[in-house]
Amino acid sequence: MPRPIHAVMLMLSLALLPAAALANTGVAFVHGTGKQTNALADYWTAPFVNSVRRGLSNQANHVVVNCDFQQYMWDSRAAGCLAGQLHSFITSRNITDLVVITHSNGGNVMRWILSNPTWDSRYPTIIQRVRWVNALAPSSAGTPLADAVISGNLFENALGWLLGYQSDAVRQQQVSWMSYYNANNLYGTAGRPSLPRGFWSVVGTDVRSGIFSNNAYCGGYGQSVGLEFTQNWLASCSDGFLNCSSQRAAGHVWFNDTQVMSSGRVLNHNQSRRDCFGLDVVLRNDL
Repeated sequence: MPRPIHAVMLMLSLALLPAAALANTGVAFVHGTGKQTNALADYWTAPFVNSVRRGLSNQANHVVVNCDFQQYMWDSRAAGCLAGQLHSFITSRNITDLVVITHSNGGNVMRWILSNPTWDSRYPTIIQRVRWVNALAPSSAGTPLADAVISGNLFENALGWLLGYQSDAVRQQQVSWMSYYNANNLYGTAGRPSLPRGFWSVVGTDVRSGIFSNNAYCGGYGQSVGLEFTQNWLASCSDGFLNCSSQRAAGHVWFNDTQVMSSGRVLNHNQSRRDCFGLDVVLRNDL
């Protein structure tokens, strides 16, 4: 179902409910590859999270997940940790309508939960409460950069700041590996069953790093320069870490960056988890 129609139907259905039965909406922020202990400060930043949660009736109804996403997506330290934190958030705050915002490999971990409801006793409750997943630059079909890191050549050292060397999560994001997982373990890609909840991708299409480009400075100029370098190993349509085709591989495309961001600006892979060019406002309004 197209996202605007889905949203209208949701609003109409809520309008027909008595006040006591209205949804209690919450939002969860799910980081990407890496082991996080303070994702609010180290991954998302407080300005981004605080801006987005302003869209909630109760701004306390938010959770910033901290898990070990250096592991394979199904690992207890990855999907198990995510399930534990989402389930605790849902039950402790009686969340009936959960919007999940993921970035990069976080979309794969969330897709594992949505695709394997019998894997963990907490999964069905989570799936039942999820409205949809807003997947920012999801690595749904992997990235050639993961292949380059795993090959063990000198390129690995140049990518350590971005990927974190040869972790299981990086192995998982090799293109051929993700092709296998998509064909056998995950839903939402072409030829596979649909996911039980909407998975809406925000696609970053390019990198700007020119010293005179205003686009290059949001989120840090050094990161933009680094992503401009790694884009040399990717397709022309990419965010410096992922080809557009990977970001579009699962679920539905919500929008490409230039279609919605202020002044038609692009979102590189780092900027798609920052309050850059109105992205935070778009996500806030979606709540």
